[in-house]
Amino acid sequence: MSRRTPLLAVKESTAARMLGMRTNKFRNLVQIGALLQPIDLAGQVMRWRVSDLKAILTGAVPDDGFET
Repeated sequence: MSRRTPLLAVKESTAARMLGMRTNKFRNLVQIGALLQPIDLAGQVMRWRVSDLKAILTGAVPDDGFET
């Protein structure tokens, strides 16, 4: 029986899919500030926190990085 490690951060296309939208729509919402900016893991490695994406879906305000 294999045990999968839960994802902590995901790339843009996965984040968009998690929210049920196309990547270009997701990108546009990020650019206008309607969705959170990604975190920079290592230079050019940009990822979205899974916990932030879940917070968006539940209506909770993420801890940081979101302009109200």
